[in-house]
Amino acid sequence: MQIQTQPNGFDLLLDGRLVLHHHSDAPCLFVGHGDARMDMYRGNFDIEDYVVERTPLRHAEVTETSDGIEIAFSAAEGQPARMVLTVSGDERNAVVFFNAHDLSVNRVWLRVQADADEHVWGGGEQMSYFDMRGRRFPLWTSEPGVGRDKTSEITFKADVTGKSGGDYWNTNYPQPTYVSSRRYALHVETTAYSAFDFRRDGFHEIEVWAVPERIELAARPSFVSLVEALSERFGRQPPLPEWVYGGAIIGLKDGARSYQRLENIIAAGTKVSGLWCEDWVGLRNTSFGARLFWDWKANEERYPGLRQRLAEMADRGIRFLGYVNPYLAVDGSLFPEADAAGYFAKNEAGETALVDFGEFDCGVVDFTNPDAVEWFAERVIGQNMIDFGLSGWMADFGEYLPIDVHLTNGVDARLMHNAWPTLWAEVNARAVESRGKTGEILFFMRAGYTGVQRYCPLLWAGDQSVDFTRHDGLVTVISGALSSGLLGNAYHHSDIGGYTSLFGNVRTAELIIRWAEMGAFTPVMRTHEGNRPRDNLQIDQDPEVLRHFARMTQVYVHLVPYLKSLVAEASSRGLPVQRPLFLHFEDDARTYAIQDAYLYGPDLLVAPVWQAGGTEWTTYLPAGAEWVHVWSGETYPGGADVTVAAPYGKPPVFHRAGSRFSELFAGLRNL
Repeated sequence: MQIQTQPNGFDLLLDGRLVLHHHSDAPCLFVGHGDARMDMYRGNFDIEDYVVERTPLRHAEVTETSDGIEIAFSAAEGQPARMVLTVSGDERNAVVFFNAHDLSVNRVWLRVQADADEHVWGGGEQMSYFDMRGRRFPLWTSEPGVGRDKTSEITFKADVTGKSGGDYWNTNYPQPTYVSSRRYALHVETTAYSAFDFRRDGFHEIEVWAVPERIELAARPSFVSLVEALSERFGRQPPLPEWVYGGAIIGLKDGARSYQRLENIIAAGTKVSGLWCEDWVGLRNTSFGARLFWDWKANEERYPGLRQRLAEMADRGIRFLGYVNPYLAVDGSLFPEADAAGYFAKNEAGETALVDFGEFDCGVVDFTNPDAVEWFAERVIGQNMIDFGLSGWMADFGEYLPIDVHLTNGVDARLMHNAWPTLWAEVNARAVESRGKTGEILFFMRAGYTGVQRYCPLLWAGDQSVDFTRHDGLVTVISGALSSGLLGNAYHHSDIGGYTSLFGNVRTAELIIRWAEMGAFTPVMRTHEGNRPRDNLQIDQDPEVLRHFARMTQVYVHLVPYLKSLVAEASSRGLPVQRPLFLHFEDDARTYAIQDAYLYGPDLLVAPVWQAGGTEWTTYLPAGAEWVHVWSGETYPGGADVTVAAPYGKPPVFHRAGSRFSELFAGLRNL
């Protein structure tokens, strides 16, 4: 890290890369004051800012101190400093601390140097655009929205009926961290609403609705070493449980009938590792569809004798998974217990805050209260779930903290909102650790923020629409896996067949077939019946679909030796299982913008068919290797597009020629 002073300015370089350039005529720092309006409706937000002041800090005085280099910024020479940055670091790492001398400042804009042809990735889990260059990305955890495309009919209808249409940047898991093709990463340490603006050729602008604690910079000679550094910074997941490798986790929510349906699915040749019944707690009916009863304990009426069933399935190598979220329904048995102890967030009057979650009210468990954390981890997850015999669960809804509640720690809920998914993940991880089952129990989350990597063992992609659409369908899962994987999330998966069915949008057999093909080449295969199971095709309702799904589970199990090698890499190096093509082919610039294909580890390239009606598919094979089509055995040179037949059951998948797993990959042709 170097600071080079010049008349009227300075340059900050990291390992030879120009990161900050400041001149009185082109300042890098702006401060001011804004008045935000934030409205929440069932996890969706309408947010706008009235900027009262935005002032360029044109004058900078650079001083060396015992703590590093201090840069005092003011609007003009001779005026008092409004913001002081302290910069320290070494050749490859730098930290910039912010100290506001003007306490009225609640908006900060920082301009970071950019190249015109630069690419940027990250931002948490971004579903629409993997390469973020050319767009602005607000970073605020929320429902991702239905359709997520303001030009589509389904998004329009979702906006009109429930304010839930979403846009390209909406995500359950934002994170103010990006990776640049210039081989450096930048992270903003803040929980405030923020935004990355990558629309200008010469600079990126970082906007924060508070004074950030610090900005962290890391430069490395390769993308692989940069991802390793980020995973070390944010935390690494434990290895996947051994039982997962047995096959797919079958999602059914059909009460006691789920058992017989599972047997029929197994009889069709399906490899099964788990049965996931999110309705283990019972159901309630709403206009959205059948919703779960949010009282986190087994419902004996819907699943009689469940505990005995769990033991019987475990003897056959099949685990049982459930569902939980951090809210309690007012008509459940746990609500009065938590209410009497004062474990809920409060409203303005100091009473328990109640939130409408869609035709039923809930209390928000306050995870800034250590006693509430202990109670939820021990009483709810520990006793009612782990001790009962569950081997995993969906840990849902971490993005729903209302912004008008009052919390035990006294911090404004608008500053805790982004932090909430990480606190929720920590509660789950704490419960698992208390039973000595880290690495054996598998819970999965859709919500996230900085540090969730340390606690959450598996991400899931959230609630995609049951279709092939560009912004909310199958293809968005790939972008989500790649963007989050760069930031230390090694394991990612999705609801096979999608989830959200609204306004007459329902699954087709083709959609399930193509989604299952992709799922076979992800760390975990899991199905979901969706929000309206009766309206949508299920894997066991069509013989052709079930035969296909069974075969793809056999593909997944066949690849377990390779997957285990990737899990070992994730544990030791923090590399994700699903990787962008450029991670191993960084000299091939064509790979930088590809988001509909991925590397499954270093040796397999997967290009899922994500459009309806596709019987052949074209994808790009990176330069620097020869590629073998796994189904035909035909070899193709890298550095060119290739078109292959893509009938059902043979998605476009290629392996590197000469891979030590070549024999294993060739065995796929015999399945």
